[in-house]
Order: sequence, then C-alpha cells, then structure tokens
Amino acid sequence: MGLFFRKSRQFSLLIFSFLSFISFGFSLSTVSISETSNLTLVCALVPSLELHRSSLNCSSFPVPGIQIPFNPNVSFTGIVSGNGFLCGLRPSFSSSNISVMHCWRFFSNGTKIEFKRIYRGPALKQLEAGNSIICGLNETNALECWQWPEFNQPRDQNFSAIAVGEGFVCGLSAGGNISCPGNFPGISDKEPEGNYSVIAVGFSHACAINADNYLVCWGKTVVGDTPQGKFNALALGQNRSCALRTNGTVVCWGQNNFSLPQELEGLRFITIKAKRNVFCGVSAWDFSLFCWGDANFNSNFKVFSEVLPGPCRNTCPCGPVQGSGRFCSNGGSICQACIIPFGPITPSPPSAPSPQPQNRSTSNDLNGRMVAFLVVGCVGSFSLLLVVCFFIFRYCKGRGCRVHDSGRLDETGAPANGVSNQPQTSQAPLAPAVLEKRLSQLTSMGNTGRLEEFSLEALIQATNNFSEDHKIGSGSFGSVYKATLDDGRDVAIKRAEITSTSSYAIGTKRQEDKDNAFVNELEYLSRLNHKNLVQLLGFCEDFNERVLVYEYMNNGTLHDHLHKFQNSPFMSWAIRLKIALDAARGIEYLHEYAVPPIIHRDIKSSNILLDATWTAKVSDFGLSLMGPEDDESHLSLRAAGTVGYIDPEYYRLQQLTSKSDVYSFGVVLLELLSGCRAIHRNENGVPRNVVDFVVPYILLDEIHRILDPRVPPPTPFEIEAVAYVGYLAADCVRPEGRDRPSMTQIVNSLEKALTACLLPPSFSRSTTQSST
Repeated sequence: MGLFFRKSRQFSLLIFSFLSFISFGFSLSTVSISETSNLTLVCALVPSLELHRSSLNCSSFPVPGIQIPFNPNVSFTGIVSGNGFLCGLRPSFSSSNISVMHCWRFFSNGTKIEFKRIYRGPALKQLEAGNSIICGLNETNALECWQWPEFNQPRDQNFSAIAVGEGFVCGLSAGGNISCPGNFPGISDKEPEGNYSVIAVGFSHACAINADNYLVCWGKTVVGDTPQGKFNALALGQNRSCALRTNGTVVCWGQNNFSLPQELEGLRFITIKAKRNVFCGVSAWDFSLFCWGDANFNSNFKVFSEVLPGPCRNTCPCGPVQGSGRFCSNGGSICQACIIPFGPITPSPPSAPSPQPQNRSTSNDLNGRMVAFLVVGCVGSFSLLLVVCFFIFRYCKGRGCRVHDSGRLDETGAPANGVSNQPQTSQAPLAPAVLEKRLSQLTSMGNTGRLEEFSLEALIQATNNFSEDHKIGSGSFGSVYKATLDDGRDVAIKRAEITSTSSYAIGTKRQEDKDNAFVNELEYLSRLNHKNLVQLLGFCEDFNERVLVYEYMNNGTLHDHLHKFQNSPFMSWAIRLKIALDAARGIEYLHEYAVPPIIHRDIKSSNILLDATWTAKVSDFGLSLMGPEDDESHLSLRAAGTVGYIDPEYYRLQQLTSKSDVYSFGVVLLELLSGCRAIHRNENGVPRNVVDFVVPYILLDEIHRILDPRVPPPTPFEIEAVAYVGYLAADCVRPEGRDRPSMTQIVNSLEKALTACLLPPSFSRSTTQSST
C-alpha cells in the first residue's frame, strides 16, 4: 500500500507540474507598483464592460503626482513597473502571435515623461519587472530581458516561470526546479532542491512554493520567521514579504515587524503584487484593489473599485475565476491558478478567516489525497487532450487538412459575400504576418537608428485629435496634418487611414496597400539622408494607428505653386530650373547612392515639397521599391503610380527600372515649362496628356508657343536654357527606357541650364541626347 501511494504521489506531481506550466505559462500581471523618490504609482488594468476590453489606469500617491499620458482606447494584456518606469504589453493589432511593449519613463517629480517602444516580437506569455529590469518569456520559454540602461541578461535560459529581483532573475524549469543564473551571493548559490510551482523574489531574497503548497525562503535579507501553512501565491518587496494562503487570506512578515493591516486580515484575495515597500491585492469579493505598506494607504486601502484580476483566456485548465467572464469577450474568462488544491476561490463578503482544524485523522488525510489525485489527474488529462487538439488544429490550418470540401481544390476561399478574389500580381500585398515581421525588424530597439518614436497621445494633442483644421494634404497611405510639438518644432504628421468599404476583398486589398506604403516609407527614409529628400523625424505605431512624422515644409508642394496659387514666386525661369535641379539631385541619390538603389515609382509635382528657403525635396516613398543593381535588369510587377506620370513602357510590359522614374520626372519638367497639369483639358474640354501636347512643339523648335504665360518671356540667353531643358524633358519621356538619360545625366544637364540663366552659354541639341 505504501508503494502504491508513493507511485500515485509521483504521478500526481507530474500532472501537477504540467498544470502549473499551463497556468503560469500564460501569467501576465494586471497590477503594477512603482516607487520613485517620495512618489508611489499604482497602475491596473480596469475593465470596460461596454467594449469588453481593459484600459490602463494609474493613481499616484500623494496626489497630485505622476501623470502618465497613455491612450485610454488602447487595450493592454499585461503591465509591469519599476523605479521610474511603467510598461504595458499588448498584442499587435494584426496578429495575436506578436507582442508589443511600450514603456513610459518618468522622473521624481513626475513632470517629465519619456515614451519608448522597447519590444516587438514573438508573443510574450509572462512579463515581470524588478526595480530596474524587465524580463519576459516568449512562446518557446526563452528568457529575454530589457532595461533603459544595458543589462547583462542570462543567455540561453529557458524557464516555465520567472521572477525578477534587483539585478538577478530566478526561474522554474519545466520540471519545477529552481535556477537563479549568475553570481548573486545568498541567491544563486542557495537555491533549494525539489519540485516547485511558484517562485517570487524581492530585492535580495527569494521564496518559492513547492508541490505540496508549502513555503521556503532564502537569500541575504530573509527577515522574520517564514509562516507555516499552505499557500498559492507570493509577493516580495524590500526586506518584507506577503503570501496568499489557499483559503484566499494573506499573511505578511518582514523588517520592523511588518504585517498585514488589521483592517484587511479578513479579506480574501485572488492575487497579490509587491514592489519595495508597497503591496497590493485584488479582492475575491468584488475585484477591487487594496494596497498597503506605507503611510499613503493607512487611511484608505482601496485604490481602484474594480480591476481585472488577470488576463482573459479562451480556455482555463483549472477553471475560471468566478464572475470574471463578464470582463472578457468571445466567451473568454480569467483563469484561476491550477495550484489551488481545495477548489476555486469563491467570491465571498469580507470576513475574518474561519479557524482551520489543526488535527486531522489519517483516514481523512488519505481520502483527501486520493480525491485530490483523481481530480488533478482528470483535469490534467483533459488539458493534455486540449493541447493535442490545439496542435492538430494548427497543423491542419497550416497544411490545409480537409475533412469535407465540396468546392474546387484550386479555390482560394472567396469571401462569403460572393466577392471573388482579385487577380494576383507578382508583388502581392503584405500579409499581416509578413507586415509584422518587417515592422519588427524595423522598429525593434535600435533598428530605426536616428528616428524618434512618438507617443500617440502627444500626436493627438498636437493635432487636436487630427482635426480638419490641421489637415494640409494627403499622401500614399493617409492624410497629412500640420502640428507644433511641445518642444516648438513644426512637423508634418502623416496618419494612416483605415479602409472602410462594403467589399471585403477590395477593402482588404486597399488596407494592405496602405500597410505596405507605411512600412516602405519607414524603411527607406529611416536609412536615407540627403538635403533633397524630405527628412523623416520619427513614427508612431500604436494599436491600429500608424503615423509618420516629418520635417515641416513651409512652402508646400510644387504642384500647388504651378497649378493652384495665383501669386507665386515661381514666376522666374531661374527659380523653376533651380527647383528642377533640386528634385533631380534627390532622385539621383536614390538611384545611384542608396544601397541598395531605390526606385521611387511615384515622382510627380505634388511629391516635390519646398522648405522655408525654397529648397525642393522629394517626398512620399509609399510606393518605392528596392531596384535592380543596374539598368540591364528590372523588377517584374504590376504597374503602380499616378495617372499621367506612369511610364508607358512600365505600364505595358510591367517591367520596372530606374528609367521609369526618369519618365515621371520628364513629365514634371514639362509641367514646369508649360504650366499645364500632367492631365489637363484642352480648349474643347477633352482630357489631354501634357506629353502629347508639349513634346511636338519642342521637337519642332517651337517651345516658345507652349511656355507658361504667367512667367515673363525669357530673355535671349534664358530662352536657350529653357529650350535646352525642353529637349531634356523630351528625352526623358521617350517611349523606350533605354533611350532615356540617367538621373546623373539629367542633373548635369540641369546644372548647365541653370548656369545659363545667368551666363549665356552655347548649347547644341546633341548634348542632351541620352547615351544609353
């Protein structure tokens, strides 16, 4: 019989370890505490029952204190805090397998707030923070740590659960063994042996709960006697500790006879958290948050009337927290810890804990153990079945397993509304996973180089919630707004617009195009720096918002000066040639000096902007692509761009080269010369292309007949320069790309023409001919 019980106990420990892994493998904190100087910041995820989501809410003590400018519309899945920082974890808006972590850093007076994204990558299933270190576990149980200063994190560590102290990390292996890698006297050399299900650390001590729910503590500053009894949760601070009993009550011990305030002794909690001197717990009765530990809470322990007691999950191996389903959408609920051996904590009114029987008969103890073994074993088997089914589902989803399909095997799944799939191009729109991968590569810490990451709240404030009064135009993926930042900088803010359409297929395609444009612009401008390219200052990618922030170009677009403004300084041929030369130098940089070279694909007068000194700069890289290394090769893809500027050869053959940008720039030159739009109406109101209208006059040496009448007639030496640019424009718009000049040749020709406006040179028609 003794052998039977020993083997049953071993089996139950295995099942118990498995359940603990499931429960704590998805452990995200919904409460965080930060102490900075004389200020304490307590934050929690507060449920919004109408929207079935949680929002971040913080209270500072003493009030007024730290004010974190977070967006109330952004839903977080977990939060952590430390000395002078608060971090929130949320899933990416387009993929639940991607986690994004934003942090706010604040200082002792709470007046200066810095915002920063420190992580985007594989979903994090646990996130913990010490006083200065943040660590998490991803879906492969790999440990990753971050901090504002550099932190020498443990390498090649895999845990099922972690706890973070002051400069060290402890974790549980899949088998329940404790490891605190590193050299921390009293911590990493004193780990207890055995099988453990919960671990917590303070500043310089640690505690763990074993498979029988008993408590063990070790470290340099273990103060006070470790309480006896059975526990299922821990919260450790600086030289003080609290533990959550299996009946939901809390016991505290530590320096200066630290204990739980008498007013809270009868209250039952679901979870507890700690940082330095402050401890908080979520009430099992009404999910309110109580805090204790310093004088700020002595008169009023309740900080929030209702908080989220944990993250929402679709399945709970050991059952949900009773009453928590109302906080979660799609049938989800908040899971209770699997390590509770006596059933779920049922919410009950605050009351003193019932005295526990001290003596039990051997018979009752054995019967209780047998029942516990059977319950845990059944739940474990059911959980294992769920996990197997989940992986089968993922496999079939990825491989296309078919149980029954009456449709054609080559169908790709048309939407239910009957809209057929759009024809596929050789450059398919970015799938969400691909988009997230590119964003992850670009915006991971350090990968965006000189770019600044702006908080959405700051941009909303600067644009008065993106009001129409601030709107100044549109770009490849959204609207553009003028704003003045808190530091006095004038900026242009381009905000992505979410497509709204009754057609699912068309709407998805348009949204993917905008996603592609956003990433292209961020990718290219983050590594380009030229005086004739608009400078990207920073970005914001927050929830479903994507925003780029540029230097503000005071004098608008070339298009407006040519076709809208009645009074413009562009009434001089020298100024117009100077603008053309600036833009040509920007495009030349893309073609010749960017590595790899970049083809803009949307050169037009509205994408040439003018700063305060009338320097022209090329903008809007939403359609740009990395081009081939030489003109002999090309990219095969469906044509994109703006009607009137698109290279006919590219449109016809769907073969993109740098000469396609040359054609578009040639159209801009014709606009500068004639003052006509790329597509305009003739005298009879019929639409006409500027190329078809202007080029024949140039080739007949009658350019004077199509020059913009708003500009004074050119002087005798100016007319030679203008005619020379006319021949150059005609060469740029030749039908075949190989006959067009390169951007370097265009720059050289425009430099000569601009010089001619001041010093009459001698030109010949042949000097503008392309040698390619």
